[in-house]
Amino acid sequence: MIKPTMKAFYLLLFIPSLLFAQPSVKASREWIKKDGANILTELKDLISIPNHASDLPNIQRNAEKIKKMFADRGFAMRLLQEPGAPPIVYGEYKVKGATRTLCFYAHYDGQPVDPALWKIDAFNAELFDKAMYEGGKSIPMPKAGEPINEDWRMYGRSASDDKAPIIAMMAAIDALKASKIGLTSNIKLFFDGEEESSSPHIETYMTKYGELFKDISVWLLVDGAVYQTGDPSFKFGGRGVTSMQLVAYGPNRPLHSGHYGNWAPVPGQMMAHLLASMTDKDGNVTIEGFYDSVEPISAFEKKQVMSAPNIDAQMKEELGLARTEGTGSLNERMLLPSLTIRGLSSGSVGDKAANIIPGFAIAELSMRLVKGNDPEKMMDLVEAHIKKEGWHIVRDEPDHATRMKYPRIVKVTRNENGFPAIKVNMDQPEIMGVINGVKSFTGDKA
Repeated sequence: MIKPTMKAFYLLLFIPSLLFAQPSVKASREWIKKDGANILTELKDLISIPNHASDLPNIQRNAEKIKKMFADRGFAMRLLQEPGAPPIVYGEYKVKGATRTLCFYAHYDGQPVDPALWKIDAFNAELFDKAMYEGGKSIPMPKAGEPINEDWRMYGRSASDDKAPIIAMMAAIDALKASKIGLTSNIKLFFDGEEESSSPHIETYMTKYGELFKDISVWLLVDGAVYQTGDPSFKFGGRGVTSMQLVAYGPNRPLHSGHYGNWAPVPGQMMAHLLASMTDKDGNVTIEGFYDSVEPISAFEKKQVMSAPNIDAQMKEELGLARTEGTGSLNERMLLPSLTIRGLSSGSVGDKAANIIPGFAIAELSMRLVKGNDPEKMMDLVEAHIKKEGWHIVRDEPDHATRMKYPRIVKVTRNENGFPAIKVNMDQPEIMGVINGVKSFTGDKA
């Protein structure tokens, strides 16, 4: 999306040169007027390279392109490589006399693409005059020197998550150089190539190349949505994630419902009962101990959460929701772990639906974690709940003897690549410097 990209551009331009906030803002606006069309063209070109982490040849193409684009802007660039893994695009820009080092994290990989779910070619990005859900229409790309509109939207795989911030960083560098505004901090870049696949190799990279990161004062993760009001925002942590697959078993082959319905257990219905037992009617998780390990936030942080604009009414209207889960605002609910059924499957639907009792049902569970939640322990809690509900857990397909011994069998597959939440204390000196600087930029006195 273009509008969030420009917001990111302003902030990325501003952060490394806090002492020159207003000149930087002016420079950014002038640069967008002058070079906005080229910024969008660079984004479209980067989007054109397929970027799922499993597609290593194209992932390498992405990494090489990004490396060259920053090298052309004066960064010392290299690719950190591990066999069979997407490379980390790493870069440095040293500033004489600088006493701190800021490292910008982003990722250049994207979610897998199902062409049937796309209205356009996901890797041939198109520009729209406004959001599709608002009735936006496709428009031509602007030519060099032509003005751009911040309400435009660019659609394509990773257009916003997370290639736009990478292009915004380049534009910020170009704007600073064009206006002869110097940086006050050393800058490092760390671009991940498998974030959407839970970054299974990032620990290896951080360990093997740890010397590169020892001098970093602050990490800035440029991988988040613009605040729903459209205002710039900083987030001081990121939710963790883990997931589990559940497979509930019924008969060892599909059965005709006319002959066995009302007698043979139906896996879909069994799974529905199990899943329903995990939350109450308001969406609060009822798994014992699910909220117990949440690390409380400080009084200062609570004040900041409560002073943030309440966007619940706006989002309910935008998303067509008459109700939301639990109690408290969206901002408050983000401070708790969540349990989401992200996928369900049993039998077929639509024209392919058949009068059968399927042999199994599958549920994909995702848990978003907050500070204090350990991924493995959270999965342990879910398994303890499953057992409490009378289910026998297996790790492989159950054999005949197991089927005959246990009336309710579920295969549980745990995600080995989950990771915990991260959070920095907002009131520590290094962070307060960033907060105060951004407030001077936005005029926010809260």
